[in-house]
This record gives sequence, structure tokens and C-alpha cells, in this order.
Amino acid sequence: MPIVSISLNEKLLSEIDNIKDEIGFSGRSEVIRASTRMLIADNKEKRDLKGEINSVLVLIHNQEVEDKVTEIKHDFEDIINTQIHSHLKENKCMEIFILDGSADRIKELARMFQISRKLDYVKLIVV
Repeated sequence: MPIVSISLNEKLLSEIDNIKDEIGFSGRSEVIRASTRMLIADNKEKRDLKGEINSVLVLIHNQEVEDKVTEIKHDFEDIINTQIHSHLKENKCMEIFILDGSADRIKELARMFQISRKLDYVKLIVV
């Protein structure tokens, strides 16, 4: 099996160790492999979406990146039915978008948030 080197900050490494211990993985590599398989499966599921769909998009981000969220969402007002914004602890915000429209537009919105690298969490849930 090839060996791949990655750089992780201490917080991610600590989370990986917690998952390893809680679930019972034999090591960090096993956690990374399982995580990668889950990401690949999720990506395949989203890639196959077609036509008109309904979905929910959940974001968690630092309050100081609110401008980036606003910038992205304005380009997708045609598919955003509802947006809920809530302030969390430690200067974090949660955004919940209820989306209705073309699968391609919804996937593009989710992708724009995912690649922005300024958000802590991005999850598209298709209903």
C-alpha cells in the first residue's frame, strides 16, 4: 500500500485520535482511510443528483467570514427559499439554507462553500 504524507494541525490530529479511541480503530491511518471512503461515497451520491430537487445546506463558520457567505449566497438567490442565521458560542455562526431548484445549481452552491476554505462545516442534505 502506498504511503501518503499529510500535514494536519493539532486540533485535527486530536480529533482523529478521539475518533480512533471512541470507535476502536487500530490507528490514525485507519481513521483517515474510513474518512476518505465516506467522502468518496458522499461525493458519488451528490454527483448523481439530477433534475429539480429539495435540499438543506448547513454551514458553520467564524463570524468574521460572514461577508464571504453573503457574497456566495447572493449568486444563488434563485434556489434559496429560506435562510436561517444563528449565532453560536465562540464567535461561530450557523447558517441553514432550504433550497429548491436544479440539482446542478444546488451542487454548485455547496461546492462554492466547500472550496472557500473559510468555513468550518458544510453539509448538503438531499431530501
